[in-house]
Amino acid sequence: MAENTNDIEVVEQDLSEILKVRREKLAELVGNGQDPYQITKFELTSCTKNITENYAELEGSIVTIAGRIMSKRGMGKVTFCDIADRYGRVQLYIKKDDVGEEAYAGIKKLDVGDIAGVSGEVFTTHKGEISIKVQAFTLLSKSLQPLPEKFHGLKDPDLRYRQRYVDLIVNPSVKEVFEKRSKIIREIRSFLDNMDFLEVETPVLDTIAGGAAARPFITHHNALDLDMFVRISLELHLKRLIVGGMERVYEIGRVFRNEGMSVRHNPEFTLLELYMAYTDYYGMMDLTENLIRATAQKVLGTAVVTYNGIEIDLEKPFLRISMKESVKKYANVDFDEIKTLDEARAIAKEHHIEYNESHLKGDILNLFFEKYVEEHLIQPTFIMDHPVEISPLAKRKASESDYTERFELFIIGREHANAFSELNDPIDQRRRFERQVELRAGGDEEASMMDEDFLLSLEYAMPPTGGMGLGVDRLVMLLTDSPSIRDVLLFPTMKPRL
Repeated sequence: MAENTNDIEVVEQDLSEILKVRREKLAELVGNGQDPYQITKFELTSCTKNITENYAELEGSIVTIAGRIMSKRGMGKVTFCDIADRYGRVQLYIKKDDVGEEAYAGIKKLDVGDIAGVSGEVFTTHKGEISIKVQAFTLLSKSLQPLPEKFHGLKDPDLRYRQRYVDLIVNPSVKEVFEKRSKIIREIRSFLDNMDFLEVETPVLDTIAGGAAARPFITHHNALDLDMFVRISLELHLKRLIVGGMERVYEIGRVFRNEGMSVRHNPEFTLLELYMAYTDYYGMMDLTENLIRATAQKVLGTAVVTYNGIEIDLEKPFLRISMKESVKKYANVDFDEIKTLDEARAIAKEHHIEYNESHLKGDILNLFFEKYVEEHLIQPTFIMDHPVEISPLAKRKASESDYTERFELFIIGREHANAFSELNDPIDQRRRFERQVELRAGGDEEASMMDEDFLLSLEYAMPPTGGMGLGVDRLVMLLTDSPSIRDVLLFPTMKPRL
């Protein structure tokens, strides 16, 4: 143990010395009238990607680029550096005779991590590496902190999430994930825009937390002296727009749920919700399947992806099976044969499934599904026809009034999307809300609240409508083979360090 403590002390001493030296270099620059932080602009003519991909056309020409110095190695009167910008890296060949003695002396004092602008000739070294023979060099910003050591890098997950800015600098694969995330969201928008959907924005703060079964965050509006909820869903405001005649609307936005954190959950996450008049949950199934398939194809060039070593085929038609059928298949329990709540509770006890006194038959069916079925849904599967007890905003099935026209899409054992034929009967909707209010009064903090304005909107008549919500973060996880939601959020929620 003593040896480990000494090692830590040596590292801290080394770091302290590095920080001191870098600050001394900055002070020297400032003292010489060369404060890099005073530079406000630097004109670029090219980038690393352009140089490497179009070398044949650019060979011998003069380019100006800027980026971060990622490595530096000196050989007397010649210094080699790697400079990195958003698109990649390229080598700099800096010769004392080309830049002058004074400039070269400054370059020799550069640190890895400094940001610089350079102009020079595009050429290939005798080893065949595309490079820039530097003619002019400008220090644009001084890095006072050292980057993680080359061979060990920034590998501690906790530190990577806390210092994402460093993670992006030293781990190129991380930047690739977030570039793909941006492309995924862009393709979702493109797909929906091409279907004549209208992108809208709805409130983040509201006096009602509705549209999902989730515990909300509470804040306070000082001017109104009123507690407000940070939204847990986008649903109820978007459906008001369907009532208003907008017919096809969507929103991609942050929602907030005051719940636990895991590899699948973050208190704030990105949700896509869309609503389309004159269709039902079958129309939403087709749309959801086509949207995911098209997005994968556009971003990855294929609809067959690998996640955690498992090949997921998004090209084939997604399986469709009812919740009852799935429970019968994997738990060997047929809820069509279970007629009463007492029978449902008895079969739950036989299977060691814990339930609450407030749980009805449909709730118990869902508990069976969660225990026996979810883990088996690896390939894309629509689980259809949820019990009415767990679907307060979905339209009842005409043929089975205890069930609703609802589906959830599961891939790799995780829910990726949730959709309904939307309940547009204001009388039935009020009854559903009243049931939720009872549950909330009984201590269920995730139960919905009564939303009188939403009920009023339904009384103005909402057309038959299909709606769908898709977890954007989980889709990004799937398409980038990322094991944790924190890997696809630039700044995941973290507990402060003490």
